[in-house]
Amino acid sequence: MAGEPTEVVLLSFWSSPFAMRARIALAEKGVPHEIREENLGDKSDLLLSMNPVHKTVPVLIHNGKPVCESALIVQYIDEVWTQEPPLLPSDPYERHRARFWVDFVDTKMFSVMRSGWFVKGVPGEGAKEELMETFKLLETELGEKAYFGGERLGYLDVSFFPYYLWFHQLDKTVETGLEGEIEAKLPKLEGWMKRCTLRESVSEILPDPDKLSDYIRQIRKKIIDAQA
Repeated sequence: MAGEPTEVVLLSFWSSPFAMRARIALAEKGVPHEIREENLGDKSDLLLSMNPVHKTVPVLIHNGKPVCESALIVQYIDEVWTQEPPLLPSDPYERHRARFWVDFVDTKMFSVMRSGWFVKGVPGEGAKEELMETFKLLETELGEKAYFGGERLGYLDVSFFPYYLWFHQLDKTVETGLEGEIEAKLPKLEGWMKRCTLRESVSEILPDPDKLSDYIRQIRKKIIDAQA
């Protein structure tokens, strides 16, 4: 209700692309909030109680009530804090399209990147072509717009940007076989990424690239060692 105090806490982890979604959305909407960094190797009782199903970040705690899963968190933020700018379109069809593409990103890209690069070392041509084709589909969806949301950041921008940022850092950290291809073959996505990083809501939460590279090496080694 109007006039009641609002407490917003985000359980986060500095390198998580999923937590980054929630942080960008909160910043875009101008929602006052507290960030509580989690140690994923020693999860807090608060995290385990607020997200007992998946036991991971991000978790948005709004007046003591948890909201889990990054895509749902972004939608929740847009629905509760209705001030400008909206993240989801008001038109039902355009809202459906935004949700469709976010679902595509979540179901397709993470699995391609994880299986092709994190586990198998240098990926084969098939894995590289699959990832590039995925990127090209998204570039076609972007078209000539400044952002997927049009002239302002929208739901798909907030959801896809952390993945694209992670891939760029992964490409710089381990041998991917795609060196130079991203910039040459995806000029619209590259321009979009640069516009995103210039926004205050994004620039203030970007992880240190060297720290992120070290983290990528560590978790990649952990995954490979676990499968040995």
